Amino acid sequence: MTKEKKNIKKSWIKNGIFIAVLAILYFTGLHTEVIGFVQRGVLETGLMNPDVEELAIAHHNKDESYTTNSIKADFNLKLMDIEGDIVSLEDLKGKVIFMNFWATWCPPCVAEMPSINKLHNEIGDDVAFVMLSFDKDFEKAKAFNKRKGYDFPTYKLASNLPEMFESAALPTTFIIDAKGNLALTHKGMADYNTSKFKEFLNSLK
Repeated sequence: MTKEKKNIKKSWIKNGIFIAVLAILYFTGLHTEVIGFVQRGVLETGLMNPDVEELAIAHHNKDESYTTNSIKADFNLKLMDIEGDIVSLEDLKGKVIFMNFWATWCPPCVAEMPSINKLHNEIGDDVAFVMLSFDKDFEKAKAFNKRKGYDFPTYKLASNLPEMFESAALPTTFIIDAKGNLALTHKGMADYNTSKFKEFLNSLK
């Protein structure tokens, strides 16, 4: 066998192994978590995080630009929790609300989950978390959270989504202040377990 043929054979073997690994990851569903793990490295740079400093200052100082431009959140939303009970977003009115749209098949969602879980563990008593799964099978979302050890409140839709919350992107996060104003909409992943973001949430009480 010539050297050229040997190189071609080695190339085919390498490509075959690579394709086999990709196929295994895809068919076992692990590709989402592998990509999510890689994207978590991007999150550590902070480049994807929402710029909340100015919003926090404006809200804290009762800045006129904040009060005049604030949009009232639509609380006409019904949710089903993991026990099958129906909850209304209206029931959470008066608290700061962290509402995140996600799915188990979404790598950026998987990437930001650890930061959201840490944030929930630290301030979950002061902020209402609404982790809204867009998985077709809600059982997958419940199983995913159990396997990962996430204990934030997880829901699925039990009514139509109000127009103001419609988003073509996953993940999307909405922050509603204690007065019922939509304070922030962030499309895409982020590291929410930062001092700046916690200060921002505290300013919305």
